[in-house]
Amino acid sequence: MAPTSGAITFEGRDVAGLSTDRLSNLGLVRTFQLARDLAALTVLENFALYAKAQPGESLWRALLRTPAVAVRENAVIAAAWDLVRHLNLERVANARAADLSGGQKKLVELGRALLGAPKLLLLDEPMAGVNPALAAELATRLLALRDGGITMLVVEHNMGFVSKICDHVIVMASGKVLAEGSFEDVRANETVQSAYFGTLS
Repeated sequence: MAPTSGAITFEGRDVAGLSTDRLSNLGLVRTFQLARDLAALTVLENFALYAKAQPGESLWRALLRTPAVAVRENAVIAAAWDLVRHLNLERVANARAADLSGGQKKLVELGRALLGAPKLLLLDEPMAGVNPALAAELATRLLALRDGGITMLVVEHNMGFVSKICDHVIVMASGKVLAEGSFEDVRANETVQSAYFGTLS
């Protein structure tokens, strides 16, 4: 949907109204609050499916099984296994996505996003529905990604997570910005405190 006013730019380019696949190809990739997996496929298959530049998606190449297709497919499987190991999902690599816990599904969602080679990773409530042990693991993985140079925009209500991973915080209520700055700055902001905790008598 095109905006009614203003502009949406990414790396200096107007991206308002672009299709999802075009945004993804530019490096703008997102995850969802409720993990969206292909339930009947395994974790490894979910990862492999999301890899970019798969020549086998071309009908004639898939039918002819050209050497380029075989080489790329082997590279995709290798990358998928690397990601399985990086996200500590070896035990469930061949399990169906439908059989995973909520936290494991969030890790699969993150892994699929990473195979999209993001420049900007949009994370919608990454901690929602995740048990504390897996939440800590997921936070560690995201910190490593941030420190590795991937920019992230996070929508999250878990303040412990926000304090660890976010350099700049924006607090909103009813569609309006209440405050922005460091985590400590916005936590001490009286307007934020009043909006979320009420005025103390």
